[in-house]
Amino acid sequence: MLIHIHTKKGKGYLPAEEQPGKFHGIGAFDPETGECTKKTGCAPSYTSVFSKALIQLADQNPNLTAITAAMPSGTGLKAFGEVYPGRFFDVGIAEEHAVTLAAGMAADGKHPVVALYSTFAQRAYDQLMHDVCLQNLPVTLCLDRAGLVGADGPTHHGAFDLSYLRHMPNMTVFVPKDESELRDMLATAVSMDSPTAVRYPRGAGVGVELRDTFSEIPVGKAEVLQPEGTIAFLAVGAMVARAQRASELLHADGVEAAVVNMRFVKPLDTAIIAKLAETKELLVTLEENALAGGFGSAVAEYLVDSGLTSKTQVLRLGLPDAFVEQGTPAELLTICGLQPEQIAAKVKERMK
Repeated sequence: MLIHIHTKKGKGYLPAEEQPGKFHGIGAFDPETGECTKKTGCAPSYTSVFSKALIQLADQNPNLTAITAAMPSGTGLKAFGEVYPGRFFDVGIAEEHAVTLAAGMAADGKHPVVALYSTFAQRAYDQLMHDVCLQNLPVTLCLDRAGLVGADGPTHHGAFDLSYLRHMPNMTVFVPKDESELRDMLATAVSMDSPTAVRYPRGAGVGVELRDTFSEIPVGKAEVLQPEGTIAFLAVGAMVARAQRASELLHADGVEAAVVNMRFVKPLDTAIIAKLAETKELLVTLEENALAGGFGSAVAEYLVDSGLTSKTQVLRLGLPDAFVEQGTPAELLTICGLQPEQIAAKVKERMK
């Protein structure tokens, strides 16, 4: 006997029946009309910035294609598909196939951009390793919802991508600090003839000005935002802004802290790390990724392998070795000890 069940999303609630994609994961809305509650004054989301930038880059490069796995709206690729329907591919809930399809396209002279939620890219680990990295193919993996995602809970946090990407040979891992840097990193990634990954968080950007043009990011080079201090924050992604705020809090207590936007988890800017190890008492790594095998581990490994551990100390801050529960982003950051006030307190405790 065969039972064939067809699921209809939103059955019984007309707005959800008519817009199942929108109601798959929705914030506050008016139950009478189904209209979302608008937030005023918010910066554009990282997803929307990525979407517009990719279309702009595709205007310049006819070999650029876009692939997703049943996430056209969530990743921002729906707009790309409307502009370039012949260059957009939604393979359904099959991340493994998405990556292998990208490898085939890359081998045929295209440059595919595969946009997935960070947590679901884990399903394609083997395909990334063997089909893309082993053959050193120009595939760009764009990981939306990297880090803590809030209300979607433990299954959707992008907590592990830095750990599983940084040990893949030939892979370059970009981590933008804001939405403007996301645009430039995306442009740099799709210009490279090798595997690349760009990971960015869910939700609104930080509100920086967005240019119409792109600037190339020097691969493997960090950005020193504040040079002076007896200690130094080495941060990636969304943690850069929190490092800057923690530095301000420490300054009020008489402790000066340098801030470096590391930009890349692979390759690391080892020159800046070595220089800081020679001049700073403490290096504090900050990441919204599992501490095990992540960015902080990469910094610690370099210091050990280079014999620099006698020069400085290292404090690694990131996500714990646990599945983080559901909550607002602010609540989850507090649970993980990654609010600026908590970061400053941990630095002062270590300095004792």
